[in-house]
Amino acid sequence: MRKFYLMTLLLATVATAPASACTNFLFTRGTTKDGSTMVTYAADSHVLYGELYHWPAAKWPAGSMLDIYEWDTGKFMGKIPQAEQTYNVVGNMNEHQLSIAETTYGGRPELAGQEGAIMDYGSLIYVTLQRAKNAREAIAVMTDLVAKYGYASSGESFSIIDPEEVWIMEMIGKGKGEKGAVWVARMVPDGYVCAHANQARITTFPLDGRTSISSDKIHKIHDKEVTTVYSKDVIAFAKQKGFYPANAKNTDFSFSDTYAPVDFGGCRGCEIRVWAFFNAVNGNMAQYWDYAKGKIERDAKGYATNRMPLWIKPDRKVDVLEVMDFMRDHLEGTELDMSKDPGAGPYECPYRWRPMGYEVDGQKYVHERTTATQQTGFSFVAQCRNWLPNAVGGILWFGVDDAASTVYFPMYACSTRVPRTFAEGNGSMMEFTTDAAFWVFNQVTNLAYTRYNAIHPEIRAKQKALETQYAQFVKTLDSGAAEMYAQNPEGTIEFLTNYSCNTGDRLTADWRNFYGYLFCRYMDGNIKTAVPGEKNPKVEQPALPEWYLRTIIEKTGDKLKVLE
Repeated sequence: MRKFYLMTLLLATVATAPASACTNFLFTRGTTKDGSTMVTYAADSHVLYGELYHWPAAKWPAGSMLDIYEWDTGKFMGKIPQAEQTYNVVGNMNEHQLSIAETTYGGRPELAGQEGAIMDYGSLIYVTLQRAKNAREAIAVMTDLVAKYGYASSGESFSIIDPEEVWIMEMIGKGKGEKGAVWVARMVPDGYVCAHANQARITTFPLDGRTSISSDKIHKIHDKEVTTVYSKDVIAFAKQKGFYPANAKNTDFSFSDTYAPVDFGGCRGCEIRVWAFFNAVNGNMAQYWDYAKGKIERDAKGYATNRMPLWIKPDRKVDVLEVMDFMRDHLEGTELDMSKDPGAGPYECPYRWRPMGYEVDGQKYVHERTTATQQTGFSFVAQCRNWLPNAVGGILWFGVDDAASTVYFPMYACSTRVPRTFAEGNGSMMEFTTDAAFWVFNQVTNLAYTRYNAIHPEIRAKQKALETQYAQFVKTLDSGAAEMYAQNPEGTIEFLTNYSCNTGDRLTADWRNFYGYLFCRYMDGNIKTAVPGEKNPKVEQPALPEWYLRTIIEKTGDKLKVLE
């Protein structure tokens, strides 16, 4: 909370394009090698400062009130009653191994915001993490909060996971003159993965009253047979507003197609990230490539008919290191690979500066919006492990800046402190300090953007060496920590807190030294290598690619020609 988190538009020239900022990939127990559940999150904003939040567990006296501040802007929204007991929260994970992430899809603009609403989507996440112990309880808490205090944001997709279950919930407010929100929550079947990236994805859903219940029966949410929960008026409200025909069948109702119809921007800048992930874990996604590129087929109701499924079954199980790499995609291996067109420049840089949309001779064009992007404030892989005590089982693999060049380090969710170099208040978006991880990582990454095909491979090698080392150490640490916790819970929590904080701060120091090495090596367009026993390094000056040189000649004519 109290963070500026302004979304950027995918297409500046297309008014209906959704804000494109964040990416979530969701993994059930049956899709991972070790049986953990996982969710990824990239918090992408040009003004979001990457830092690691922390709320300590606490007990509150009767009558206590909680101030709510909008996460995007820091605006004071109002007060709500404080819970009697709140839980320890590190980033987007709490001490009970509950993790919540999000992506904003916007949806129908007339439903964004309502007078007097207190709960924005960011506050909804962090307040719920302090109050709920598992995913089902979180859904009940979140929907109760917006019903009581109003919903102040636009359409939002939430990922909600615990050590046993993985859920996706999509919500949109009721607009001016109304209070609260309409929503649908679905449990991802075990053995399947799900994803969302700034486009609502829940379409039709069951209404059988057994596996699927409405919010007036929310007390049944803990019945394991229930796998779908929805606001009781989610369809009636759409009919009332004219979003869905009054005489249409309820069983044909699609949440996304009604409240957030997919358009070109929703496919090309949002769903394409889901496609890239699905394609990485299942080789049968070519049939959806045209849709991901923005070619939408529709039925008589206007519903898109060639959409990707909400979840898919992967063709293999993955580990946490692979999950980290799913967040580093630039559409490599496709015709839209961002390193392969002239916009990448002579150094094959898979990034484009904003604006993402532009117009030439009256025709509109786009730059691709991939999973890895330069404006990421922070990202993480939350991992929940049910075979370990909660204090040991919950790990937030956390990183700042661009996911393609960050390093995810293990932050145990039981930790009572966060690393000093990642802590709130250590620098800000307009306050540079080399003592803050966000700025240290940005120094390395922004240097890499200038000579990407030369510098990034060195970053990649160091990144993977560190992450592999961390993963191996955590595996070794697990059994000992679990045994220690049985004998000395408080001592174990302090031990894991120290490990997490020391690892994070050492990473920042290591990356700061890494920047110095890279700057010396690549300064002034050279590639320098130290020669043992000699004062001066070996200097290489690689030639520019021929296509780039030909482009210069085509634009300059004879101006640069050598005269005989």
